[in-house]
Amino acid sequence: MLLVALIATRAYAADIGYLAPPGVAANEFPSPRRPVARIVSPRRAAEERRDALNEAGQIARVLELKPGMTVGDIGAGSGYHTVRLSHLVGPAGSVVAQDVTRDYLIELARRTELLKLTNVQFALGEPHDPRLPASSLDAAILVHMYHEIAQPYAFLYNLAPALKQGARVGIVDLELPTSKHGTPIELLRCEVTAVGYREVATYKLAGDGGYLAVFSPPEVAARKSPHDIVACRNPAGAR
Repeated sequence: MLLVALIATRAYAADIGYLAPPGVAANEFPSPRRPVARIVSPRRAAEERRDALNEAGQIARVLELKPGMTVGDIGAGSGYHTVRLSHLVGPAGSVVAQDVTRDYLIELARRTELLKLTNVQFALGEPHDPRLPASSLDAAILVHMYHEIAQPYAFLYNLAPALKQGARVGIVDLELPTSKHGTPIELLRCEVTAVGYREVATYKLAGDGGYLAVFSPPEVAARKSPHDIVACRNPAGAR
């Protein structure tokens, strides 16, 4: 049994890699002027708890996710949203499960195979670059993981080309310091708009789900030079 498991793991790993060439290098961008939380787990909370709060349904409704779309689950982890998005977008759509931790993607690949989900792709990324194909996504979600992005300005900049015209980005996080696995909304707004994204709206999610901030990506012609991006100051008390 151990041999079979090892062979299966190698097979999954062989199918998981970068989906696109590298974008702009991390050293072209400013580093964040606040703590970056460590990646400590592929899941935030029990899925039953998240289902009871209708977390996935709230996000889908606000972002107007529909069958046939291609949606990026950025920082997919254990795949809570990947699995639910797979059913939502249906056979005519697809989900791109992206993460910087290969082991998480390997486990998620096993999960989707057991569930017979055939519309999920897996994309390995880098801390500064999601490594996704140009104009491939109708929407992207970053759920309870923004505070773990080591190079947020570079990551957001390199994500933008993967978003189709009219795409929306939904970022879910808690109103907590980044060191405590949240992102104060004013800090998020500052960092995301510093890269050229435009805020569409912000919503309060049910229960302890935090907030959902929706942004539109910068237009190609209006994209800043990385050297023109100015890092935001860490708000007082947000350590």
